[in-house]
Amino acid sequence: MSDYKITFLIQCHDSKGIISKVTTFFYEEGFNILSCQQFTDNIQEAYFMRVSLDAKDLTYSREELKSRFAKVAHSLSLKWRVHFTEDKENVVVLASKTTHCLFDILEKHGEGKLHCHIPLIIANHESIKYVADQFGIPFHYLPITGENWRERQGVILKLLVEHHVDLIVMARFMRILSSDFINHYQEKIINIHHAFLPAFQGANPYKRAYERGVKMIGATAHYATDDLDEGPIIEQDVERVSHASTPSSLAQIGSDIERKVLSKAVKYHLDHRIIVTGNRTIVFPETED
Repeated sequence: MSDYKITFLIQCHDSKGIISKVTTFFYEEGFNILSCQQFTDNIQEAYFMRVSLDAKDLTYSREELKSRFAKVAHSLSLKWRVHFTEDKENVVVLASKTTHCLFDILEKHGEGKLHCHIPLIIANHESIKYVADQFGIPFHYLPITGENWRERQGVILKLLVEHHVDLIVMARFMRILSSDFINHYQEKIINIHHAFLPAFQGANPYKRAYERGVKMIGATAHYATDDLDEGPIIEQDVERVSHASTPSSLAQIGSDIERKVLSKAVKYHLDHRIIVTGNRTIVFPETED
């Protein structure tokens, strides 16, 4: 089996015969279907599908494949996109002082668990440059204040264009992106935050969680939108805690959950397992394809 795959993500109004017509098309074009996942939202009357094909069966150009499938898509009123695993996305990581999420992303990338290139790390604290150096990734230090933040976002945008960036990962980057910035990269910015929001926004959330005697902590990874921390959710996780937990132990547990949730969300995006519908996501589980 080839490691080179073609993935189609499809959504449409639910109706009879969609899976039959789509899979018949791929069969008649000579493709081996490695996996076919589907979900029907009966409330919204919507249908979602992820099809993974063995790309060694592609006997003509990519553009020809898109053109041929577009005819089927038009007849079924499908909204679709196609991805080729031969194309690795360029991912830039934005970071601040805290490094646990940054380390985890870089470790998984180094182990080949994240299918991407990381051409650059951008941070507003030079103290974490050693992390980038450890993994041999270029580091761009960008001092940021409240007064220069708008101008600095322009600098970041120029760097993203220069490096042909496909995905931005906010690895605990403690700045709020402007609407203009986000609109340049809709559904291409993944953020992570602890699950205390909005009750514990701002500094020292785990100290305040301790003071409130919380019994559960967690983290949420989502696409960034104009509405702060309210974008489509990709991944979440929680862990129960008790009265015996200290601010320090809560912070450690929270950090572990944050890095796990963020790396999962990034992997789902890079593996093309996510379809955004409104302010929700359909996330197809990992398979052997």
